[in-house]
Amino acid sequence: MFRSVKEDIKLQFQSGNMLTRIILVNVAIFVFVKLLFVFTTYGNVTQIHTNILDFLALHTGAPKVYTHFWGWITHMFFHEGTWHLIWNMLLLYWFGRIVGDFLGDERMLPLYILGGLFGGLFCVLFELMMPGSSGGTSMAWGASAAVMCMVLAAAMTSPDYHFHLLLIGPVKLKWIALTMMFFDLIGTAGQVNTGGHFAHLGGAIFGIIYVVRLHSGQDLTSGLQKLFDKLNNRQTPIKPKPTTKTAAMSVVYNKGKDSKNFSNEVESESFQTKLDTILDKINDHGYENLSDEEKDFLSRASKKD
Repeated sequence: MFRSVKEDIKLQFQSGNMLTRIILVNVAIFVFVKLLFVFTTYGNVTQIHTNILDFLALHTGAPKVYTHFWGWITHMFFHEGTWHLIWNMLLLYWFGRIVGDFLGDERMLPLYILGGLFGGLFCVLFELMMPGSSGGTSMAWGASAAVMCMVLAAAMTSPDYHFHLLLIGPVKLKWIALTMMFFDLIGTAGQVNTGGHFAHLGGAIFGIIYVVRLHSGQDLTSGLQKLFDKLNNRQTPIKPKPTTKTAAMSVVYNKGKDSKNFSNEVESESFQTKLDTILDKINDHGYENLSDEEKDFLSRASKKD
């Protein structure tokens, strides 16, 4: 049984998209840490817990904010509470699918990391500079800032996409994103997890900045994309950036048999009209409600060179 579970997880990690991999890494780290607690109960549990937080979390004050530099990355993959993990992963799945569909799978991990870093920076600055903070003695962990980055990136890309909320019905994505930002904003005036709310706002602001710059032709994730390609020994070129809000995704030609015919189709006015229609349909009804022909067209469009 355990071997089967291992193979299933391995298959999902290898064959799944980047969103799936990010979720699996978050869950794997959470499970590992909890099992570590279980099998070390014979020792000083409090000390073990402190050591794990000290190692994986982001420290907000000197000297550990510098000496534990890996915490800038590890903190966004580490969750201590079960509901903290579940809520973040659900939000990441719901909104990350939209980002992946519209902006491309290759941008998912760089955007997740940059959103988390921006949120971490907001948290550190608050703890060091704002009245009522810990003065840099606290720590931060969780994917919330990176998730908020995804939420706002999705809302900026497809603001009229409908979510069907329980007991409420269909709600446009832009209103969900603005509501989440509003509660984080008023949370900065509270006394509970104030630094965390600043981190969430930092991630959200980066999501907004990213899509605005992407529409202007500047992809802020291109550096990390190149780095990850190099680490994976791939020479995949960075794809052209979208220049309009309507077709907010990279499009490259397919080098297959139908590339010539499809290239001619792209040059026609009907291509953009058809693409706009499909994107509007995704906004109104979701990607899963596209026909097979529309999904095939969108897939070919996303591989246009």
